[in-house]
Amino acid sequence: MKLTRTRSTATAATAVLAVLALATACNRGSAGSVGSGSDKPAIGIDVPRADSDFWNSYAQYLKKDVRTEGINALPMSDSQNDVTHLVANVQVFRNTGAKAIVMAPQDTGAIASTLKELSTAKIPVISVDTRPDKGDVYMVVRADNRAYGTKACEFLGKQLGGEGKVAEFEGALDSINGRDRSEAFAACMKEKFPKIKVFELPTDWKGDVASAKLQSLLAQNPDLNGIYMQAGGVFLQPTLALLQQKGLLKPAGQKGHITVVSNDGIPQEFDAIRKGQIDATISQPADLYAKYALYYAEAAAEGKTFKPGPTDHDSTIIKLPNGLEDQLPAPLVTKKNVDDKSLWGNNVSQ
Repeated sequence: MKLTRTRSTATAATAVLAVLALATACNRGSAGSVGSGSDKPAIGIDVPRADSDFWNSYAQYLKKDVRTEGINALPMSDSQNDVTHLVANVQVFRNTGAKAIVMAPQDTGAIASTLKELSTAKIPVISVDTRPDKGDVYMVVRADNRAYGTKACEFLGKQLGGEGKVAEFEGALDSINGRDRSEAFAACMKEKFPKIKVFELPTDWKGDVASAKLQSLLAQNPDLNGIYMQAGGVFLQPTLALLQQKGLLKPAGQKGHITVVSNDGIPQEFDAIRKGQIDATISQPADLYAKYALYYAEAAAEGKTFKPGPTDHDSTIIKLPNGLEDQLPAPLVTKKNVDDKSLWGNNVSQ
């Protein structure tokens, strides 16, 4: 009878787990299950959106690394660029035993209360690409976004000979990335290229908004000769389509070419550089974002600690008011180095 009761208990437990897994999957969007089922600490992973080529590449790398590294990942969720979805997904992770959580909050202010709750529950958080304004984080895995704005400014300024008109597609300013890139670009232009007029176009990271605002700007300023796109993953295709429609997609080196510099480093940007449609991009390391997000998540779950300073992977950890940040390298890519095999954009399927 004892053996029978044990079997009944095991059967009931299995049924409960199955129901819980189904409920979890129903709350997860389309990211899918990638868990390894190992005895390692469970890691919850939320990807921020699926409407960007950059973030889709990041998700591919996550799934690959979870498999190859044997990460015990709970079913991945997709918060669909909505902080309320992110909060709900985090609650599911808590309920299903996550010992650390990887997220990339797009609204870096609105996530503060959730981070506070996770800190109280002693569940460490790794924030990828974005740095929360408040709330404890174990590690931010990110590149220096102010450097993105400065590098874009310096490239455009030199290409335009220090004169002209530039449209800047600003990311959402409620995001630390949008603020960092915008502030650094503006400061650099003011200091180094004061004869270039910059039209700041807020976009909330939306390609259709950027395209509509660019169309209006071109009607009023047909002599526009430069564009800075803060996120090629959402801005590239609508921008190229609009320039093509208006007969302004001239190859680099031809009269009338509009110099374009982007941020992300996706394969589509590399193809556009090769064709002369755009001139440069700054490669955000989607592969390293995934690799080190999972690395720090496991380290956090195991109670390991880190200190500010150089790392063994060509980056620097800096101290934040609310945690640490590992600043990964992000190189400028032009026609000269676009075929470099070390760039992740040359090693991911489109």
